[in-house]
Amino acid sequence: MLGWALTFLVVALIAGLFGFGGIASASVGIAQVIFFVFLLLFVIAMVARAVRGKPPL
Repeated sequence: MLGWALTFLVVALIAGLFGFGGIASASVGIAQVIFFVFLLLFVIAMVARAVRGKPPL
């Protein structure tokens, strides 16, 4: 999932470089959403692991 966020970020940077503002802003928005979903799932996984009694990585 983090790879998808980075992919959309790269697409946004390239589109912004060539002047495609609409595509760049859409790609940045998608990258932000995917990144925050990744962070949320990561935190949930760490909490679940701690609740089960295993130490964090």
